[in-house]
Formats: sequence, structure tokens, C-alpha cells
Amino acid sequence: MLSLSADITESDIDLQLINGDESASAGDIEHGHLLMRFADAFVKRDEAALAIAREQLHQAAGVAVLVDAAGVAANFQRMVRIADATGIPLDESSAALSYSVGQALDLERFESAKNTPHGGLKRRVLSWIARPLAKRMFKKIQREHA
Repeated sequence: MLSLSADITESDIDLQLINGDESASAGDIEHGHLLMRFADAFVKRDEAALAIAREQLHQAAGVAVLVDAAGVAANFQRMVRIADATGIPLDESSAALSYSVGQALDLERFESAKNTPHGGLKRRVLSWIARPLAKRMFKKIQREHA
């Protein structure tokens, strides 16, 4: 969704930031590298790194951003654990929208990827069609509610 959101808002983002790549551009994401370090330490459950990342984010961005980042990280962790525990695969429409992002981020390397059907020609073609359509649809919704 981050990639689609960036497309819709025409924001600059290097998705490799999600993979913890310090050389990736944070683009239009304010405090992007600090948020990346916080998320990385959170996911890895590295208490020492998390304490440092938490303090750096707090000092640079303030308590509201830190609390929001912790809430988002915790919510995603919860959703992933529920999906993994129940073996819920990624549905076809979501898989089609996220195919290119999954490839760019090498998401197949994660154990939970076994619950998601692998891409094939059909998924690549659907991704090629669905992503631009979704972008246009969300931009239209955005204009109507502005």
C-alpha cells in the first residue's frame, strides 16, 4: 500500500528503505531513515537498537510521531501474526496490486511467503493492468473528497 499511496500522491520514495537500506533515499518521507531504523529494530526485536531508535525518533520528530510509529508497527505486527497463524494467503486482487512491489522487495525470502500463491504470467499481467487502474480510481476518490 505504501507504494500505491506514493504513486497516488506523486511522492518520491525508494522502497528499499523498507528493507533497511541506509543508502536508500527517504524522498518525501519526513524522518524516513529514523522511522526505518525504528521499524527495523522493532521487527527484529533488538531491544538495544530499539531503545536508540526510539530516542532518536523522539528527539527529532517529537512524541506524537513516536507514538504513531509505535502504534502502526504494533498493528502491522498483530495483523501479520494473525495471518501467519491462520495461514491466510494473500487474495488474488491484493496479490495482483502488490506483485511488482513484492518482487522489488524480495518478499519471497520470508517464511510467511509460503502462504501466498506465487506469481506467474497471470499475476504479472493483472499487476500491469490493475495498478494503473487503482491509481486512477484512488485519485478520483481523493478529488471527490477534497
